[in-house]
Amino acid sequence: MSKRVAIVTGGSRGIGRESAERLGRDGFAVVVNYAGNETEAKAAVEAITAAGGEAIAVRADVAEVDQVTALFDAAESTFDGIDVVIHAAGTMYLAPVADIDFDALDRMHRTNIRGTFVVGQQASRRVREGGAIVTFSTSVLGLRMPNYAPYAATKGAVEAITMILAKELRGRDITVNTIAPGPTATALFLDGKDDQTIATLAHAAPLERLGHPTDLADLVSFLAGPSRWINGQTIRSNGGIV
Repeated sequence: MSKRVAIVTGGSRGIGRESAERLGRDGFAVVVNYAGNETEAKAAVEAITAAGGEAIAVRADVAEVDQVTALFDAAESTFDGIDVVIHAAGTMYLAPVADIDFDALDRMHRTNIRGTFVVGQQASRRVREGGAIVTFSTSVLGLRMPNYAPYAATKGAVEAITMILAKELRGRDITVNTIAPGPTATALFLDGKDDQTIATLAHAAPLERLGHPTDLADLVSFLAGPSRWINGQTIRSNGGIV
């Protein structure tokens, strides 16, 4: 088999970016997907290649079938196959149920739910035997924090899609799991939160700190590489917060 190949959606920032660079260090050829931030995507590619790895950046809206198909086509034409898909692309909208902006809710559903179906469809058709598919949920599902109902609902859908896909790929030797991070120091998490809120969340876990993108990238690396007996699971990577 040719070199192992990973697609990382949302690979230009945050957990996706850290995961892409980690997989590059692990020896994967990496396809860094991004929706709009070409500068950061190119920086991720440069970081991977500077460390001796192989990578390309490919723009695609994860909710658009034609664009995601082209993303997978680019991976196959450049690196001759696909072994791992890390679906880290996502967006977050917070509001009390009483005050929901339904246009904002629909936009988040489009990325988080439809995007998981679109990426999952291509991954289920194209990932090679011995491969892995990893999606991202959230530990907020267990915390049940006010204002998080819109976001948590989309991630509950991600968990359902992922667990069912694991069973649908029976006999293919492809693992399918979802990672549910706790509070993690990414732009997605920090945006709009004051210092007191961040400090409160940082001390909620027994380890008394926020997660770092590297914490999640370590788990991505494990699920993408040596782990072959963890399948159909939601892994709560949150420092013990729930």
